[in-house]
Amino acid sequence: MGLARELKRLFGGERMSKPRDGITGGDAALLELLDLPLLLQEGKAADTAAGRVGARDRARRRLESAIVWREAARRTADAAHLRKAAATAEAAALMFQEGRRMDAWARARCEQAYCALLGAELFGDSGLNAAAEVAFKEARTRVRGGLTAPLADLGLAIVRARNEMALGDAEEARKAAARFAAPIAAFDILARRETLGRVMAAEARLVRADILCGWGARLQDADLLKAAVDDAAAAARRVDVTYEPLTFARAETLRAQALVMWGEVTADLDAISAAATTAAEVLDRLSRDDSPLDWARAQLALGQALQTLGEAALDERSYEQAVTAYDRANLVLKDAPAAALRAQCAAARALCLARSAELTGDLAVLDAAEAAMKIELSDMNARRDPVAWALAQLHLARLYEARVEITGKDRGRLAAASLALEMARDVFAEQGQRSLTLLANDALDRIQGVPRTAV
Repeated sequence: MGLARELKRLFGGERMSKPRDGITGGDAALLELLDLPLLLQEGKAADTAAGRVGARDRARRRLESAIVWREAARRTADAAHLRKAAATAEAAALMFQEGRRMDAWARARCEQAYCALLGAELFGDSGLNAAAEVAFKEARTRVRGGLTAPLADLGLAIVRARNEMALGDAEEARKAAARFAAPIAAFDILARRETLGRVMAAEARLVRADILCGWGARLQDADLLKAAVDDAAAAARRVDVTYEPLTFARAETLRAQALVMWGEVTADLDAISAAATTAAEVLDRLSRDDSPLDWARAQLALGQALQTLGEAALDERSYEQAVTAYDRANLVLKDAPAAALRAQCAAARALCLARSAELTGDLAVLDAAEAAMKIELSDMNARRDPVAWALAQLHLARLYEARVEITGKDRGRLAAASLALEMARDVFAEQGQRSLTLLANDALDRIQGVPRTAV
């Protein structure tokens, strides 16, 4: 991103030579210009400034520190960074409350809540959504305007949509999306005066797009997925790629993922090809040092697009390229074992290898895929993220099935596959995942029709 040159131009050499109080001076809108090492330095500098005896407005400095550490967690999926962000925001809230600065207290409570939302997203802990909802409601009762009111409204819309997604139909999805309109409009108005408003408006659109993606994928609804594509595109258009490079990268990555899903539902190969191109362009701009997790997400989006193209054309080369993209993503995700994204990447990689083995008859590929999936399952917590665990069972069953199809020999694998599918189906049904329940049932029906050869 040309960070050193850009930072010197923006802040000047004198500011850069005094890192003790940080580079950005507490301006959250400037955090995107810092790569990860500089961001971590900024967090440490903010901690130092907040803890210095005689520091001006220590509560405000603590809130600024919390914002930096939450961004660090967002880029790394490091639970320690997220815990630090949440604890620092809580400390700021207590200090604001003691000083009877209730508007600032509400802003700090929102920051605590956004830490909880990020934890739920990164680690699949749905209980954190409930904690976030309590904090957002408390904050909303204290403010009428400014930045905090739309922040709280946005947070409440996110929590409600996440809670409804598992069981809601397309009409409920549209109602959930409509609840984002007011905070987005408020951020758009704020953007006329402050850069941060522009970033927040884009972030709000991206959250809505992500929710529409999840809902559209579950229902296989083309309209919802197209709305997600449009939201992500709108977010990308409304930011300056020079000054908000990460928000732009996140928007384009999400647009690529939504395009893949929409292309699958509508059988539009051009859309899927466009998704692969978009993800590749993001990776041309984005360095792994800027934001490891965003880089991994872009690799995952590229892999998903290539995998879908391989499925459409039965092209072994596309599967190989998809596996390469997933392996690159795993360079980051292997250091975040609790991240939900790691399980998603592992499952997609295993499925690619299974399809590649079916096309080539290479059992060594299946051996590697089975071993990797079993390791992944042993590291997963079924209670914390039951859907991810069930998806892993679904994909392990597919590997067993592929081996029987290639060799014509059972050796107990179909029974193991049936057991995995039955467990996955039960979880999907309990979680209201109708399309995945049908997928597991279809796989069970298919396995029952596979001729078994006892060996």
